[in-house]
Amino acid sequence: MKTLVSLMLAGATLLAPAAVAAEPDAARVLAPSGTLRAAINFGNPVLAQRDTATGEPRGVSVALARELGQRLGVAVRLVAYEEAGLVAAAAEQDAWDVAFLAVDPLRGATIAFTNPYALIEGAYVVPPGSRLDRVDTVDQPGVRICVAINSAYDLFLSRALQHAELVRFAGGGKAEAAFLGGGFDALAGVKQPLAALVRTHPELRLLPGRFMAIRQAVAVPKSRAAGLPFLRSFVQEAKASGFVRAALDATGQHEAEVAPAE
Repeated sequence: MKTLVSLMLAGATLLAPAAVAAEPDAARVLAPSGTLRAAINFGNPVLAQRDTATGEPRGVSVALARELGQRLGVAVRLVAYEEAGLVAAAAEQDAWDVAFLAVDPLRGATIAFTNPYALIEGAYVVPPGSRLDRVDTVDQPGVRICVAINSAYDLFLSRALQHAELVRFAGGGKAEAAFLGGGFDALAGVKQPLAALVRTHPELRLLPGRFMAIRQAVAVPKSRAAGLPFLRSFVQEAKASGFVRAALDATGQHEAEVAPAE
């Protein structure tokens, strides 16, 4: 199986020649130092993980970063972050050249995005005996929701919720710990990690449905927006070739969807 996935990933790197035409100019814009600094958010295990045996980074965003470096003809340096909010906050600090983030209008003030390459779901977990039974019942007065500050779902829920209260924590791990400590009505997050939490804490319940589809895209600081045409072409072909699907499947992320062509 591992050999098959490797072959799929190798085959998927053969993108159409049209995607390569602008490489010299794109490389100057996207990696002016000669090395592509790719911000990797390990706070979202659907997109990036550290190998449990070797500690090596892996995941769809890691695979895309390395493939992008090959396309541009430059070395790649992975810049690790533990939360998406920290990646976004560093956009104007010249800390990274490209990143892999959820599209959000608030982030759009300093960051430019390609079309999405993957879609993942925002969901809720509730404690034992909760009266909440569906995603659309959560937005009620008195409901307190744990959330990682400046995550995609925090930004979305800040706009969408009318009655429930968001209680923000510095990272998904702290939000989860606070929720498990009691006193809260729900924990918001990415569906797959929440489902894993329920498997280890079967007294908890994952509410059916989703409150948002999180659109994961390649991102650049707005100062590098001239590189977007090349990146958009790269993302479209990575989806069409099967590269994104193979990279997700290689790390067990079978439920994550490849975003449709745009």
